[in-house]
Amino acid sequence: MSRYLISTWEPEVPAFWQSQGKATANRNLWISIPALMLAFAVWMVWSVVVVNLPNIGFTYSTNQLFWLAAVPGLSGATLRIFYSFMVPIFGGRKWTAISTASLLLPAIGIGYAVQDPSTGYPTMLVLALLCGFGGGNFASSMANISFFFPKAQKGYALGMNAGLGNLGVSAVQFVVPLVITAAVFGGDPQTWTRAGVVKEMWLQNAGFIWVPFIALTALAAWFGMNDLASAKASFAEQAVIFRRKHNWLMCWLYVGTFGSFIGYSAAFPLLTTTLFPQVDPLQYAFLGPLVGALARVAGGWISDKLGGAVVTLWTFVAMIGAVIGVLQFLPLQGNAGNFWGFFWMFMVLFACTGVGNASTFRMIPVIFLTLHQRAAKGKPEAVQQQALVNANKEAAAVLGFTSAVAAYGAFFIPKSYGTSIDLTGSPGAALWCFIGFYATCIAITWWYYSRKGAEMPC
Repeated sequence: MSRYLISTWEPEVPAFWQSQGKATANRNLWISIPALMLAFAVWMVWSVVVVNLPNIGFTYSTNQLFWLAAVPGLSGATLRIFYSFMVPIFGGRKWTAISTASLLLPAIGIGYAVQDPSTGYPTMLVLALLCGFGGGNFASSMANISFFFPKAQKGYALGMNAGLGNLGVSAVQFVVPLVITAAVFGGDPQTWTRAGVVKEMWLQNAGFIWVPFIALTALAAWFGMNDLASAKASFAEQAVIFRRKHNWLMCWLYVGTFGSFIGYSAAFPLLTTTLFPQVDPLQYAFLGPLVGALARVAGGWISDKLGGAVVTLWTFVAMIGAVIGVLQFLPLQGNAGNFWGFFWMFMVLFACTGVGNASTFRMIPVIFLTLHQRAAKGKPEAVQQQALVNANKEAAAVLGFTSAVAAYGAFFIPKSYGTSIDLTGSPGAALWCFIGFYATCIAITWWYYSRKGAEMPC
């Protein structure tokens, strides 16, 4: 048996948790976090790259640029569906190491492709699709970490993993504009031209900068993490979630929170430069994902204290208010709009998505634990213990699957903006659709989870 495989794992037993469980769980968490940060950085790298392509000689249309920003979301979300079930099949340690190493392909590919303005658009689309490897990693990472921690600390653990992992979005939008100004990895510079300003740029660094960190983190995962025997499950065992109503309801809610976070992150730089061409979006774009990621960490702690459902409910109310605020500051019919009003409303919106990301993920383990405990109530101790194991496996699968469905927001939000601007000249129609969707999320949360006498209070 591998020395990395733990055969007995009982985080709900206080003596086990204090003697050995806590230290092991935290070690796996603190390797998982940088792996997830890098995954998000590679997944969202196109949000920065597309802003610079027209200025270094790439002749793509605005709609083609929105496609490049959106396609990683499409592939990442689709891969999450499969990644959701990988940890119980392969083991968390092995899968984390392999999936992290896979990020080398798009990182290196982008580094070479952007050096030649004659690179074909199909090649760029393929590289954008490969960045979906980073998007897929979230599903398996969250499922893996959920196995390590007791119920009382799942909100904290999942909030830390996802919240600090989400910092990868902010990191890519902060780091890339800095590293592309110098010949960090060599290669010929590109000539960047905009509004009469000419300078040299090494856009290849947008991909190459992540390569050494990906390699080191993959090795750390392989040699420093663990596989849990109790987490093993076939796809057939996990597929029971497709018959669970609450799996589909939580998918809907997580589209509203995480789908919004990742979609707004992917589109914010390009949307800003489209609406306010006088503004350099890369000076500010990283702040939105940063606010959202930190809010997710805080949201996990708040949800452990107040309960996930009530936090989720009021988060959606606040999100509607923030989108209405964004609408007030858009350029419209000759009105130049107000960038700073637009910016601050988006910061509120990012903060809300972060809190909502944590609160919805706090709800899922509680829902499935309650479901299985109700079914095992009054039955022998062995049945109740098995119910706990089954609840953890189902909750992990649901965490991964809901994150897969929600990740399509990284495609639909940028594409919605592009379509709305093409048809109406403004993103306003897309934003009104988002408001309508958030209203349905409020109704679902209240009816099933937060009202007095709700079917599954959590």
